[in-house]
Amino acid sequence: MRLHDLGPMRAAVRSRLLELGLTDRRFGYPLEMVLRVAAAGWRIAEVDVDYLPRTGRSKVTGTVRGTLRAVADMRRVMAELG
Repeated sequence: MRLHDLGPMRAAVRSRLLELGLTDRRFGYPLEMVLRVAAAGWRIAEVDVDYLPRTGRSKVTGTVRGTLRAVADMRRVMAELG
């Protein structure tokens, strides 16, 4: 399967999610979750949803600091799990 986005909504059984041992508590969390879920052999599904355009500015890509923090966190996750 090919993911198109690391969107904000994820659904999983809590006990199974805790078993994955996720450690990142910042911007790398979505990437770590997807990588660990795939390694564990879980089924991953994307569901299209209707949404309104964003109002305001993203805390991640809307600032240089947020972008740099996200890149650093995701690089760390990739180094640990990739």
